[in-house]
Amino acid sequence: MSSNGVLIEDLSSLTVQDSSVAIERPDHVPPHRSHDPENNLKRSDPFQFGNRLLNSEDNVYEFNAWDHVETDDTYKEYAELQYAKQRDYPVSDFDKTRFNSDPAKWWNNFYKNNTANFFKDRKWLLQEFPVLSEITRGDAGPVTLLEVGAGAGNTAFPILAHNQNLNLKIYACDFSKKAVEVIRENEEYLSNSRNIQADVWDAAGDDLPPNLEEGSVDVVLMIFIFSALSPSQWKQAVDNIFRLLKPGGEVLFRDYGRGDLAQVRFKKGRYLEENFYIRGDGTRVYFFEKNELIEIWTGKSTPDANVVEQATRFECLDMGVDRRLLVNRAKKLKMYRCWMQGRFRKAKSSAG
Repeated sequence: MSSNGVLIEDLSSLTVQDSSVAIERPDHVPPHRSHDPENNLKRSDPFQFGNRLLNSEDNVYEFNAWDHVETDDTYKEYAELQYAKQRDYPVSDFDKTRFNSDPAKWWNNFYKNNTANFFKDRKWLLQEFPVLSEITRGDAGPVTLLEVGAGAGNTAFPILAHNQNLNLKIYACDFSKKAVEVIRENEEYLSNSRNIQADVWDAAGDDLPPNLEEGSVDVVLMIFIFSALSPSQWKQAVDNIFRLLKPGGEVLFRDYGRGDLAQVRFKKGRYLEENFYIRGDGTRVYFFEKNELIEIWTGKSTPDANVVEQATRFECLDMGVDRRLLVNRAKKLKMYRCWMQGRFRKAKSSAG
């Protein structure tokens, strides 16, 4: 509700106010503020999430994206109104059973319709997770990398393209049979059979992936996969990852954060339970809080969570909240995005 009592329905108005005053720029423009592709450098600290900061004197439409932009009070108020509407009109019990009983069916349909063209290759991964650069060096030695929720290979293939390590083995697993077929049919898969194997695997099931044993994996990569699981499946999935990792092995994690525009935009009939939704294509998505993720993976309550502390399994090495304001300069639209990015490590003294 706006200050004059009118419900705000236009998302494009829910952001930083435009600057109508011409702004004088210094002669020297820092690389991250430059439009020159040669100078527009990526961040060096993967958990700093960039340093293009939006100041009050800036023209928000000067760049396509701004880092560390907190949502303003108007957007927060609008989001809470949206959440209330979503709760008032949840998914029917019939549809809840239909979507939760066989989630692989909906992902199979998704990849039948989109094959490998829907997602862009995630070439940013080696920048965000430096350990991936380390394990792909020519002198890295034997390394086993498990990607959970490999999809059409948009993560695995960029890693393979960068790889110099003849002893790297990527196990690309997804619970969608169609997704695995798309990976296996890719020319990069056929020409790198020594370094990659794709298989169907349900991360929240009872079995481990084909050809992988307990304590056999060095690094687990989970990019926008945990959010596809029901909250009732989280514990089993975390337990499976724990079993697979060697002591000292790491989980590299990125997923959706609560308050992301994708969550706020959900309409009636998409709400399954708090922060958990059904998309129009039948796939599910959850939006996480930072402390919630830390608790799920470590088994420890965070300082502001009134939960009895459990035995710690994973150590949280990093957990950052990546908040960005994306801008469509042509249409003068502004979009708040929020993602969670972290690393978890299995204790070196742990047994599988």
